Amino acid sequence: MKLPCLAALLLAALPVPLLAMPRTDLALCTRSATLLACQDSKGNYYSVRTEGSSFYLRGYEVASKRLWAQTNSRYGALTFFTGLASDGEAWVGYSRRIGWTTINRVSSSSGQRFNLHCSLIGGCR
Repeated sequence: MKLPCLAALLLAALPVPLLAMPRTDLALCTRSATLLACQDSKGNYYSVRTEGSSFYLRGYEVASKRLWAQTNSRYGALTFFTGLASDGEAWVGYSRRIGWTTINRVSSSSGQRFNLHCSLIGGCR
């Protein structure tokens, strides 16, 4: 799947932006009141900007040389998002919070779909 790194997509589902990076490749981040920007040791970067109940993700993946952007809008426990990458791939999806669990569903223009269930206790599966 060519979609942006899972960590960035999961940011759409979390109440507070968190970075789910592997421990072997921790990102260095800078934060202001409305912006979180991170870069890892390989040169990948991404940022999250908040504006009311909407937030915007942007990133760059070194391996694929892809720029991407994703817009998220939150309505209570539901977050809807759409994204576009520099190679033309587009995706849409939503995240739904139910207690400590988040259900994520994503479909891309390449025909791929996935469901991801994340829990504070059990992690993602």
